[in-house]
Order: sequence, then structure tokens, then C-alpha cells
Amino acid sequence: MKKGYLVLETGEVFEGTLLGELTEDVGEVVFNTSMTGYQEMITDPSYAGQILTFCYPLIGNYGLNAFDDESFQTALSGVIMSDVCEEPSHFQATKGFSEQLKEAGIPALTGVDTRTLVQTIRKHHTVKGVITCDPAKMKLTVWNGVTSFWVDQVSTKEVEVFEPKSIGLDLANPLKNVVLLDYGYKKSILHALLKEGCKVMVVPYHYTFEQVKALNPDGVLLSNGPGDPMELKPWFSEIKKMTETWPTLGICLGHQLIALSHGARTKKLAFGHRGGNHPVKELLTGKVRMTSQNHGYVVVEDSVNEGAFQVLFRNVNDGTVEGLKHKSLPIQSVQFHPEAHPGPTDTEYIFDQFMEQVSQVASAGGKAYAEA
Repeated sequence: MKKGYLVLETGEVFEGTLLGELTEDVGEVVFNTSMTGYQEMITDPSYAGQILTFCYPLIGNYGLNAFDDESFQTALSGVIMSDVCEEPSHFQATKGFSEQLKEAGIPALTGVDTRTLVQTIRKHHTVKGVITCDPAKMKLTVWNGVTSFWVDQVSTKEVEVFEPKSIGLDLANPLKNVVLLDYGYKKSILHALLKEGCKVMVVPYHYTFEQVKALNPDGVLLSNGPGDPMELKPWFSEIKKMTETWPTLGICLGHQLIALSHGARTKKLAFGHRGGNHPVKELLTGKVRMTSQNHGYVVVEDSVNEGAFQVLFRNVNDGTVEGLKHKSLPIQSVQFHPEAHPGPTDTEYIFDQFMEQVSQVASAGGKAYAEA
């Protein structure tokens, strides 16, 4: 096995064994604390441009299967592990973890001291890195100038239409039309809508209000995605018009975009929220929900228009905003992932609430509520 190295822009070097294809792509080094879900993580488009460190020491023990990928591509720049299991044991497994990385052309290091690496990330906060076989030449690496706009690379290029029958469901209820703005959506979000009896039209991130209107939706969902939400500033006015016209749900990056389009601000966290056990308090009920999260930015609470929005959820660990609800319009957003089922169904009702709003519009003949 060939030696490899993770070189950080701050000078630290971590040695390991190289797996997959060496690309020497620079990426933001992040960590996830989940014990399971590695297949979903490496296929989550929100990790585009990042080198993902697994905190859990053993990765790959139950293999990968044919149906848990969250997208059709693997967008991350690299993977760091303490140990990888090359002989998985699970009745649904079709391949091993390292095999998937090789097929996707993703470089990875195993045998790395991930505990020290995570401590280093926590110390430096945002830090870039690169996986290489020659750490000496990385001294010449230009760390600046690396792209930060990843949405364009992971978003669909054309409209895609899905109905419940796409996943083998034969639902008797009339189909509701939902436009899913794709900033790098997870397949689980699409499936959650299909299970609710929706016809889902996945559209590129740059779709305008008029283009969405031409599709005659009953509701709009803004998806998760990678990178800084301010990279999408040119579309804030279009997003605001959509939220003022149709019932709207924003998830993760979509939550941030709804807030920004209504005048709020966002900021980058020191090292992000990435894991499957983040406690979030629902302020209306006082209940604490366990959530799955994957984000590096949050909405600044002091910047939220209190006359229009109320904070719906707050992170128990650091008090950051985890969800917003408009006081007069059917607009809701959550920073966490209700489709990921970490609880396992703690926040699944978020989709039920959205569908209630969508159904009201659909029953009115498909007209936007601003016109009804």
C-alpha cells in the first residue's frame, strides 16, 4: 500500500495509507461525528469541495448498498479515516467502501490519527488541505483562489420530473406540484416529497420566478447544497418573490437563502455542525428534537426581521438559529435535515406541515396564494 499525506495550509502534515485516485485537489477539511451513514455522506452534494474526516474510528464495516446513495455523483474532494473495513458484513452490501472511492475517483487516507486532526481543525477553524504523496511540494501550493461556488457543479442542468411511481408508489391521492430548486439536493428529500404524493419538478438553482411560475407549482422547496450562501446573492430577489407567492420550505442552504432573501445575514461557524445527534429545541413546544446536520454557515439571529419572522428552532449546544417561520405567509425553513431521520422520525412532521400548506393551494385550483 502506498503512503499518502494530508497537508494543511497551516503547515501540519498527517500521514496515512492512500486509497482511491490521487487528484491533489485542495479542499476545506471538515469532520463529521456520526457513527454510521458513511455512504450517504460521501454522496451528499453538500460536501462538494470538502475533504471529509470521519470521527468514528471504523468506516465501511457494513459496506455499501445499491439504494442509499444521496446523489448520482460523489462531489467531495477527499476522505480521511482512522481505519477502513475491507471485508464488510451486511446482507444488502454490494461493494466495499474503498471500492466505491476508487470507482468515484476520490482520494482517501486511512490509518490517520483522526482525533488529533479534529483537534487541529477545531484549533484553526476553517482550514484548507490537500491529499498528496509528496508533502514537500505542497509548500508551493497556492491555497488562495480555490473556487467557493460549488452549487453550479452539483445542480441539475435541466428540469427533471418525478412522480410517486418513480419509486414504486401507486398513490390514489391527486398529485400536488412541487418545484424543488436544486442547489445540490439529497435524494432523500425528493423521496420524502414523492411519498407525500407529489409530482416533483427539480429545476436548476438559477431558475427565475417567471420560470418557476410557468411550471404552475403548488409549493416550492429550496434544497440543501454546498458552500457560502452569499455566492447566490444574484438570485435573492427571485427567491423572495417565490416565497411571497407559494408555500415554501427551505432545508439547510435553502433555510439560509430564505433568510438572506428577506434581509437577514449569515456567518461562518468555527468548524460547522456535521453529525447525526445534534439536539434542537422547538421553541413553540419546548420539545428537543435530535437532528442530522451538515452545514458551515448559520443565520445571524439579530439580523432576522422580528416583525415578519419568528425563530422556530434553536440549537441546544450553541444557541444558533435552526429554523424560521413567517408570521403571515406559509414560509418555513430548517437548518437541519428532517429527511435524514436521526431520531429516527423526530422531525419528519416538517414535511407534513409543508404538505398541509401545499394542499391548501392545490385545492384552490393551483393558484398562488398571493392571487387566491
